Amino acid sequence: MNDSISQNLQQLKSEISDSVTLVAVSKTKPNQAIMEAYATGHRIFGENKVQEMTQKWEELPRDIQWHMIGHLQTNKVKYIAPYVALIHSLDRVKLATEINRQGERYRRVMDCLIQIKIAKEDEKYGFSPDDALIFLEKLTTNPMPNLRIRGVMGMATFTSDSEQIKHEFSVLKSFFDHNKKAHNLEILSMGMSGDYPLALELGSNMIRVGSAIFGSRQAH
Repeated sequence: MNDSISQNLQQLKSEISDSVTLVAVSKTKPNQAIMEAYATGHRIFGENKVQEMTQKWEELPRDIQWHMIGHLQTNKVKYIAPYVALIHSLDRVKLATEINRQGERYRRVMDCLIQIKIAKEDEKYGFSPDDALIFLEKLTTNPMPNLRIRGVMGMATFTSDSEQIKHEFSVLKSFFDHNKKAHNLEILSMGMSGDYPLALELGSNMIRVGSAIFGSRQAH
């Protein structure tokens, strides 16, 4: 038993308010590590690969809420549609259409966050703030009945420049504040192991933390 996982979780939870949802990022971690976190009462885990998440869903307790936090290919939606609790990475209209289609097929409403590109790096995905707003407004006139937008997600540039990170998080917070009433947005998901204290300072109510809980990630 690796006590450090439970200690890390308890420490982290003591630092954040009850209004903040903690997603324990378990990508590349073995089932045993997830079960050590589970034993503390934690139930929300984030994965970035469909195949790995589906395998874990099949093998681990059914009361775990699985969050898809990675870039999602349209042709992979069908594999997670029966069970995924929240898709963080809705980053294009074509993907929304497929999520809605698979939601209809499995007779469930699929909860999603719109991913907004706030970072400077080209490899980050997401709608621009303007396109995200256009998409939200289209949904009010042409709703997708099996897709529910719960909020927004964004990832800051991977940098040690805290001012840049603050600026990028502020862009997302501003979008959230301006649109939450009109579009029933509840979740502002920003902040990972390296920058979650800044994200919380700027109003995030969902953070995605991996290495600060499980230790550094093994490549695979």
